[in-house]
Amino acid sequence: MTTSIGSFRSDAARADYERAYRDLERLWPLPATELEVETQFGRTHVRRSGAGDRTPLVLLHGLNGSSLSWHGTVAPLAADRVVYAPDVVGTAGRSVQTAPLTSGADYGAWGEQLLAGLGLGRAHVLGYSEGAWFAGHLASRAPHRLASLTLGEGISALVKPSRAVVSRMVRAAMWPTEKSFAKLDAWLTPGVELSPEDRGVARAATRYRRRTPWPSPLTDAELAAIAAPTLALFGAETALGDPVAAGRRVADHVPGARVEIVPGGGHGLLWQLPDRVLLLVTEFLDAHDHA
Repeated sequence: MTTSIGSFRSDAARADYERAYRDLERLWPLPATELEVETQFGRTHVRRSGAGDRTPLVLLHGLNGSSLSWHGTVAPLAADRVVYAPDVVGTAGRSVQTAPLTSGADYGAWGEQLLAGLGLGRAHVLGYSEGAWFAGHLASRAPHRLASLTLGEGISALVKPSRAVVSRMVRAAMWPTEKSFAKLDAWLTPGVELSPEDRGVARAATRYRRRTPWPSPLTDAELAAIAAPTLALFGAETALGDPVAAGRRVADHVPGARVEIVPGGGHGLLWQLPDRVLLLVTEFLDAHDHA
């Protein structure tokens, strides 16, 4: 059914998004190759950067983001390995959804097909915010394909987000003005200075009608199926939900998982405290390159 496939509200909305995307593309700090990977859910647009012999890394973006969301952190992540950043199918980016995505399990299947299409027998996977939900389902479905899993602020993949967050995000999406997005960013990701280009893409993405499930916590059994070495990162001051409860679910159900609750960090801790958090991430990746 066409109603179960995401689309922009109008041709003008699509054109506005593409202009915002091109503006943000100029901030990508590394040479990049753009790839297209076919999956049963549609064609996935992927940005490839970096070089080196270490195990490749796949980055899965959060809500209203795209592959370009990583422009501020990709350079250190790609210092000695290849990094792949897709526009997740079913979201606004340059990927093209052609079949319904009705569950987290479908996103697990999409992720597995993405890795296969990229020719990656094994890869590190880092998902942030909603991207952690995508990554968790991939790791649960295809643990043999992951060298490691990093869940960045994956509150909604583990516990229900606070009602205040849901309410504020809905209001910002209904009235996507510069002022409303600035207020939401200041509350949800304090200490993170978003560029006008980042905000432009996020606002333009709200005019994309998503027909995908909203994240809900993975079940105990789904978490227990994650066999890859796992790092779960949370900001101690995150407004998204309870980081202690989320961390406890990871520790209780994911074998051997490591949980880090970063003091002073909010929901955007990877961009708020890059020196501290990127060091945790890169050391974790290095430790499991041959896992």
